[in-house]
Amino acid sequence: MLTDSLLNDIQDINLSYLLLVQRLINEDRTTAMFRLKISEPMADMLASLSVKQLGQLSRTNQLLCRLCFDNPEQLLKLTTDPREQGLGQTHAALLMASVPTRSNLQAG
Repeated sequence: MLTDSLLNDIQDINLSYLLLVQRLINEDRTTAMFRLKISEPMADMLASLSVKQLGQLSRTNQLLCRLCFDNPEQLLKLTTDPREQGLGQTHAALLMASVPTRSNLQAG
């Protein structure tokens, strides 16, 4: 029962994430590619998926989104930094920008 509930939650998150990804790409492609750390071909593919395809893709038992931080120290800096809110958001953006894209990781 708990497994079914968790699987349903994962699938709901996946669908919400995929819909958000498409919206980001359609509204501001360059910014979306930067924020999502995806390549142009991946952005093309995600933008072209139909609602039916998004639903099929979302029904996997694995989360499609993941944290962009591989280093726990970066996450700790964001959660414990006592900076003023505006500076904290800028700091977070700088930290996230320093994380390599998946395509850069695969090329290296």
